[in-house]
Amino acid sequence: MADLKDKIVLVTGAAGAIGAAVTAAVKRAGGVAMATDLAGRAGIDAALDVTAEADWQRVTAEVERQHGRLDGLVNAAGIVALGSIEQLDFATWRRVLGVNLDGAFLGCKYSFPLLRKKGGSIVNLSSVSGLVGGHNLAAYNASKGGLSLLTKSVALTGARRKPPVRCNAVCPAFLEGPMVEQIAQATRYPDAVHQRLVMDIPLGRLGKPAEVADFCVYLLSDAAAFITGADLPIDGGLTAR
Repeated sequence: MADLKDKIVLVTGAAGAIGAAVTAAVKRAGGVAMATDLAGRAGIDAALDVTAEADWQRVTAEVERQHGRLDGLVNAAGIVALGSIEQLDFATWRRVLGVNLDGAFLGCKYSFPLLRKKGGSIVNLSSVSGLVGGHNLAAYNASKGGLSLLTKSVALTGARRKPPVRCNAVCPAFLEGPMVEQIAQATRYPDAVHQRLVMDIPLGRLGKPAEVADFCVYLLSDAAAFITGADLPIDGGLTAR
C-alpha cells in the first residue's frame, strides 16, 4: 500500500462503489479523506452536486478553511446511460456529459489553486469506454473520451507549476457493483448480458472496486511522482485485444 500519511484527499461520488472504496483506501494509507456526494447519501462528509459550480466553490472553500491546502482529488462521480446515436435523447446526453465531464472539469478547476500550494495529484475515473467505443454507449463514450483529453490538458498545465500538480485518468473495465447491474437490467436479457461482459474480459471475471481504489491511492502518492497525463487501463486485459 502506498503511503498517504497526512495527505488531504477530496473524493467525489463517495457513496458509490468506487468512491466508497477509494475513501476507505485513502484512510488505510494514512490519508485524510473528505468524502462527498449528493445530499442525503450515506457515508459522506459534505454534500456536493458535481454539476453545480456553487457547490464546488463552497466545498473547496471549506477544505481551505479546515486544512489550508489539498493534496489529492479523485473525481469518482459518474453515471451511465445506454443508448445509440439513434436512440439517445438530448436530455440524457446532457445529463451524462454533465456529471461525467462537466463535474470533473469543475473539480479540477476549483481544486487546482489548493493543489498548487504544495503540489498534488488528481485522479479522474475514466473508463475503458473512453478508449474503445460501444454502439449503445454514445453519451458514456463521449463523456469518458472527453475526460481522458481533459486529463492530459490539466496534466500539462500542472507540469508547468512548481511544485507540480499531476493528473491521470484511471480506465476500469466492468466492475462488480451497481453500475454493471444497471447496464444489465436495462436490457431484455440481463443474465446473458452479465455473462457476456465477463466473457469480454480475458482474465475471465469482473474487476473489484477495491482494486481500482488501490490503484488510485498509488497515483495519489509520491511513489507515482513521474506519472502524469496518462490513461491507465485496469481492465483484465480487455484493451489488449
